[in-house]
Amino acid sequence: MLRSVHQQKLAPEGYVYTTYGHTKYLKHAVASVVSLRRYDNERPVALVCVERHKKVLEDHNLSGLFDVIHVLDPDRASIVGFKHNVHDYMFFEKNIYLDSDIIWCKDPDDLWLSFEPYDFTITGTQISDNFFGGPKNLGVLKDIIFQRRRRTLNHFGLTYLSRVQTGIIYANDYNLTKKVCELAAKMLDRKHETHFRSRTMEHGRSEESCEWSMAMAMSKLDLPVYPWLQGHSSPQLDYIGDYTDHDPDFEYVKCKYYCDQMVYNFRGIKIKWLRKLLTKVFSLFPGKGDYLITTPYCLHFGWYHQKQPFFEFSERTWNALKEQKFEALMQPKNRLEKIR
Repeated sequence: MLRSVHQQKLAPEGYVYTTYGHTKYLKHAVASVVSLRRYDNERPVALVCVERHKKVLEDHNLSGLFDVIHVLDPDRASIVGFKHNVHDYMFFEKNIYLDSDIIWCKDPDDLWLSFEPYDFTITGTQISDNFFGGPKNLGVLKDIIFQRRRRTLNHFGLTYLSRVQTGIIYANDYNLTKKVCELAAKMLDRKHETHFRSRTMEHGRSEESCEWSMAMAMSKLDLPVYPWLQGHSSPQLDYIGDYTDHDPDFEYVKCKYYCDQMVYNFRGIKIKWLRKLLTKVFSLFPGKGDYLITTPYCLHFGWYHQKQPFFEFSERTWNALKEQKFEALMQPKNRLEKIR
């Protein structure tokens, strides 16, 4: 639909955010960009948003935060509506698509270099577990007992299923990106043939997930995921209060990262005493309790019960911008003109 718009790329590299729905999501994207500009003031940022969000930026004289503002069609204003169509929003030769609930913690230059081998990829792990796209409670036992994950893979002719985390997507090849997106949309249309459950059944979620369908498409096309957990080189880590040391504005961020993936996966357990107990028990085995303290490129507030610190940072940043406390950020940097 937008192919003709993007035949002329605006810059070699750039970031793409999208917002729709409640104005708070626009504030989240703005806060994320403010954190990005602490480390990267050269690469342009595009915002794909609904008309109402564009007007809010204009009314508050905040449009200058973004180098490109593109109005999102109403029928694309959803998780799958945008992410199953990212090929239509390739403003730059190389694009990093970002969720709005992300805070940047360090210079992304090396992250861009690490994406060089890929034409299209999504952060994730090579193998997904039974919780991916399935029940997040004891209901998962039924999936395990009846081998529903394996049956889904066999039905679709897949030999593996990665776990993707679409908070960060990278793309530089239009045709391949379109192929992945269109195949993912077809997979979602066939949800009734899979064991996957609707994300809307989870507490606090009102939209369908794009992740398992994107993962199936990448598996079908044999495309590798970008390793999500890489110790000091991790592109993004989940914000977990007990595992993260930071100041209120996240200018200082240090994360506790367990080197054993199974132990690190305990971070998702909401019950604090149970998480600590399991970590302590498994730490009795050599190597299981090893951890490092690191700063990821991005801190992702993906867990519903861990979002409050980000909400506070976002609201505080928005109010400061309205009061012109970050004037330098709102001055157009002519990044696109400089590149041309």
